[in-house]
Amino acid sequence: MHFYKFILVLTLLLASFLGVKAQDTLAYEVQRQRVNNLLEQRTARFGQFNQSLEARTGIFGFKTKKDMQASIDILKEIIATDNHIFKETKVLLDYKDMEKTFISYKAEESIARINGYVNTISKQQKLQEQQSLEIRELQAKANRLLVYSLVSSLLLILLMILLLKQIRTKKAAPSVNS
Repeated sequence: MHFYKFILVLTLLLASFLGVKAQDTLAYEVQRQRVNNLLEQRTARFGQFNQSLEARTGIFGFKTKKDMQASIDILKEIIATDNHIFKETKVLLDYKDMEKTFISYKAEESIARINGYVNTISKQQKLQEQQSLEIRELQAKANRLLVYSLVSSLLLILLMILLLKQIRTKKAAPSVNS
C-alpha cells in the first residue's frame, strides 16, 4: 500500500515538472527559431555579397567605386547580422543554462521530497510495527486474563457445588439421626 502511495507522489511530481519544462522548451524553441532565421538572413546576404563581387558596371568591365561600396555595405550588413546572431545565441545559451539550473533545482527538490516521503513512510512503518507488537501483547494479556477468569470461575463453581453438597449432607445427616 505504501509503495502505491510512493508511486502516486512520484507521478505527480513528474507531471508538474513536465508542465514547467514544456513552457521552457517553448521559449527555447522560439529563441532557436530566431537564431535560425538570422542564419538564413546571413546566408542570403552572403549570396548578395558574392553577386556584388561579380558585378562590374564600370567601363571595360572594371569594378567601380559604387560596386566596391555595395560590396562593403553588404559585408557591413553581414557583420551586423553576425553580431546579432552572437547576441541571440548568447540568449539561447542562457536559456539552456537557466533550464539546466532549473532542472537541477527541481531534481534536488524532488529528491528532498522523496527522501522526506521515504522517511515518513519508514516512520509510519516502524510505528505500525510497534503498534502491531503492542496489539499482540495486549491480545496475549487478554487471553491470559480470559484463561485466569475461566479457571477462577470454574474453581468458584466447583467450590460452590462442594459447599452446596456439604450443606445438603449436613442437613441430610441430622434428619437421618433423628
